[in-house]
Amino acid sequence: MERIYIGMGSNLADPAEQLRSAIQALAQLPDSRFAGVSAFYQSDSLLPGQPRYTNAVAAIDSGLEPLELLDALQAIEIDQGRERHERWGPRTLDLDILLFGDRLIDTPRLKVPHYHMQARPFVLYPLAELAPATLTLADGRSLAQLLAECPFVGLERLPHR
Repeated sequence: MERIYIGMGSNLADPAEQLRSAIQALAQLPDSRFAGVSAFYQSDSLLPGQPRYTNAVAAIDSGLEPLELLDALQAIEIDQGRERHERWGPRTLDLDILLFGDRLIDTPRLKVPHYHMQARPFVLYPLAELAPATLTLADGRSLAQLLAECPFVGLERLPHR
């Protein structure tokens, strides 16, 4: 079993409910154990003119291989109405593998650590709620360093989930 951190986001069809449903689905993954979820945060979309996103990070311990997990996460997205029309477009649910144990993964379908996570406060701050303070990514960067270089800007921590 490896500890895996999954970024979650939604800006359509009751985003907080989309995340709650995704958490239930993650808890049902085969050969896996749900380990926790951060608070929910709201952030602006990367593209102007879209609704604000609700984001969180979940942790699971899993024996699934990376592409098996990716397939399972994409099935959850589809089950919750995800349609892929445009990159960074509005979506009912986005599930991204941020970290997969100590692995560096670079395949056409999956890159871990997740690309650009270092520049996304809506990923780093929820991740910091779940990960140990001493977390070092497989590429050698520390979570503490990433947080220091990515200010808490444009984020609103929601009072409850």
